[in-house]
Amino acid sequence: MTCDVPPNLIELKQQTRFCSKELRVTWTFTCFKTLAIGLTPLPLIYHSVNRFPYSYIVAMSALKNILIPGSHGKPIATDIFFDGPFGPKPVLIYAHGFNGFKDWGAFDLLAEAATAYGFVFIKFNFSHNGTTPETPEIFADLEAFSENNFSKELDDLAAVIDWTTGSNPYSAEIDASRIGLIGHSMGGGVVLIKAAEDIRVRAVVTWASISESKTPWGEWPLERLAEWKEKGVQYIQNGRTGQQMPLGYQLYEDYVQHSERLEIKAAISRLKIPVLICHGTSDPAVPVSRAQELHAAQTASELFTLDTDHVFGRRHPWTAPQLPPAMQQVMSKTLAFFRTHLG
Repeated sequence: MTCDVPPNLIELKQQTRFCSKELRVTWTFTCFKTLAIGLTPLPLIYHSVNRFPYSYIVAMSALKNILIPGSHGKPIATDIFFDGPFGPKPVLIYAHGFNGFKDWGAFDLLAEAATAYGFVFIKFNFSHNGTTPETPEIFADLEAFSENNFSKELDDLAAVIDWTTGSNPYSAEIDASRIGLIGHSMGGGVVLIKAAEDIRVRAVVTWASISESKTPWGEWPLERLAEWKEKGVQYIQNGRTGQQMPLGYQLYEDYVQHSERLEIKAAISRLKIPVLICHGTSDPAVPVSRAQELHAAQTASELFTLDTDHVFGRRHPWTAPQLPPAMQQVMSKTLAFFRTHLG
């Protein structure tokens, strides 16, 4: 496949990124005038893909911070990556974890790798994760953060799936019958619950997933839980920014009120679709025993472990042109899994 370079091209810059041993992508970035769509520019990225035994040039569209209406009065900032226009493709939707956001630690690299492998890749900020559309990588809205809970995140994910399968401006690139979910940490629990509820989801992958909907209070002593109830708020420190992040007591109340729905191991046990569980054996935040619990609850799932940390060797900000080795392995495993089960 080939495509013509647009006439308004100003500059080309090539850079090779090794996403895995099986997939080498040479990206050719174009610095030319962008086409504005709403509030979001449409940059085209031309790249040559060496995927054995084929090599070809395609144009990738990467649209950032599209605003999808959330179900709780706040927008959901969403990114979509796809090669095209080559017709409908399977879709991967990524849900970030607690204290995370859609652009944390090299996630555009991951989106580009998935796109080069033939998928549409969608990632988004949960509406109450503490970021804003104006500051999608900064926790500027701590009030929203304090109001977040599992039920809101499940509603947000449902809204993103609805947008993906509905009449959005990019529907010609999307095969709504082939949707896969990826979730990291708390997002892993969210995608497992949603996959058990939504028949549109055809396969699911978790990265360092929790096995209980008790983030981050599950191991707090009774005294702290009592203080939380009395004061209505507790604080945890963000290890990267140093911010004191407020947690409203409503987070606990949401769990109690919806405990049956939020039982992650029960949700995965009901799944009749392919499941891949990826986890680091040296994860200090969510021990690998949580992955083993999920695998025991769904014995048809595939368990993939490797010696790495909670974020597979990434950090934020990420400035290297390639993924860290552990993330390369997990992404290669993930893409191969989805290629098998979504086509």
